Amino acid sequence: MGMPGPQMVDRYGVDFKLTAVKMSESPGVLIKDVAESLCIHPFMLSKWRKQVREGVLVGKAPKVDPDSVAELKRLHDVEKKYQRLQMEHDLLKKAIRFASELKAKSSPSSRQTGKPTRSK
Repeated sequence: MGMPGPQMVDRYGVDFKLTAVKMSESPGVLIKDVAESLCIHPFMLSKWRKQVREGVLVGKAPKVDPDSVAELKRLHDVEKKYQRLQMEHDLLKKAIRFASELKAKSSPSSRQTGKPTRSK
């Protein structure tokens, strides 16, 4: 439970907010990726986007570095590929476990009978 008294709230400047909004409006960029890269909650960024649309948050938006937008797109692509690899890895682990269990159950002929064979 929170402590009584004044709350500590991070205050962000108008330039920061407008830059974040402009970055989030770039094609192919997700709000959650922008928020994560700026260490803010996605809800906060959505709130700022709404304020810009409604005219509450106004100002000249600073120029956004195209490299940072490209990096956000690349980050999103890498995360999607990583999730796919994780799923494939888990599937392969299950397949290996299944195959080894199946082999252990169905191959009694591969076990030795206890009689040594003689070679001449």
